[in-house]
Amino acid sequence: MMRLTYANGKDEYELLGQLRDRGEAVDKKVSEAVAGIIGDVRARGDEALREYTARFDGYCPEDLEVSRDEINDALSSADPEYVQALLSAQENITEFHTRQKHQSFVDMKANGVILGQRVRGLHRVGLYVPGGTAAYPSSVLMNAIPAKIAGVGEIVMVTPPGRDGKPNPDILLAAAICGVDRVFLVGGAQAVAALAFGTGTVPRVDKIVGPGNIYVATAKKLLYGTVDIDMIAGPSEILVMADRSANPRYLAADLLSQAEHDPLASAILLTTDEEIARETIAELGRQKAALSREAIIDQSLSGYGAAIVCRSCSEMVELANLIAPEHLEVVCENPMEYVGKLDNAGSIFLGQYAPEPLGDYFAGPNHVLPTSGTARFFSPLSVDSFVKRSSFIYYTREALEEAKEDIVRIANSEGLSAHANSITVRFDEQAL
Repeated sequence: MMRLTYANGKDEYELLGQLRDRGEAVDKKVSEAVAGIIGDVRARGDEALREYTARFDGYCPEDLEVSRDEINDALSSADPEYVQALLSAQENITEFHTRQKHQSFVDMKANGVILGQRVRGLHRVGLYVPGGTAAYPSSVLMNAIPAKIAGVGEIVMVTPPGRDGKPNPDILLAAAICGVDRVFLVGGAQAVAALAFGTGTVPRVDKIVGPGNIYVATAKKLLYGTVDIDMIAGPSEILVMADRSANPRYLAADLLSQAEHDPLASAILLTTDEEIARETIAELGRQKAALSREAIIDQSLSGYGAAIVCRSCSEMVELANLIAPEHLEVVCENPMEYVGKLDNAGSIFLGQYAPEPLGDYFAGPNHVLPTSGTARFFSPLSVDSFVKRSSFIYYTREALEEAKEDIVRIANSEGLSAHANSITVRFDEQAL
């Protein structure tokens, strides 16, 4: 069960050190196996892809690509109420991400100089979507919608086949709703490698996004540079800040919502009230007994769960910024007053009626968030994740002549005489 810790300048930092280290040993164990799969798929293409699909998923369909008709049928045959729920979520996600879109610009100066920036969507993006018991249609929405808004030319989705060789119908439904262009029934590290290099069947992409198990995450990490990726994702995590106004039932429910993801998931409560901490721990024990993933929850809470009693609200803020959590709930009397103080978090949920699953499925902000403390320097997935920028420069002869002495002086100071010559040769016939 979740441990109770008192902030004293030592114990809480030892606990946080355990959280930072929780995924490293697993990464080392699988990296060699993943590197072998990547090399094999690169060398043998579809042949290796089919072999790994049959070995790891139990079945390899004859046609790896799902037909357009089958994708469209998923929409027409689905439960109308479920379709409507996804459409409502799509509307909110679209509205939020549309506000992130940046325009190209041109700056025309009086001296004839023209400067500008061109913004455009990537040519082709690969979307990895887990299948089986870990199928998340919401992730299709969160990845595909901002890509579409960014103007990505083609979205290629990969997802493991079921034991019957068919795709998960809810994932296919989400793909139909979001306008995913192509769907392939392959998963695991082999699917990531196929997207990175291309095979006879699966096209090569410019960027790979989407969640996956440790093998998928490791493959993305190893292939970064060959292809762009969204981020290096670790186990899911939630940090809840609470004062005495919080309801322990709500706190426990929210902590459990992340603990059920993975035995390595972390669920941390920071509170200034010891009674709130103890009541929340009691609620965790009561509520988890009725949940379907109790065994996973037990491993998560006992390994990486804690209630930390802090000496002040400012100490809670300090620890929250140090942890830099994926999800941060502020369940305090005046939650808005903390927004400007919390610098390191993937997504912040304010008040007792903004639980983390609201962001996972419906509110609009993206649920693909930095983990393992990387919120210190990474941001959530966004429209910016799917665009590239090119600047452009036009100078007249007169404008370059006006600037040439400064440019030459800087170039020579760096010992780059060819740079300087590139300027002077345009104005001095005696130059090289």
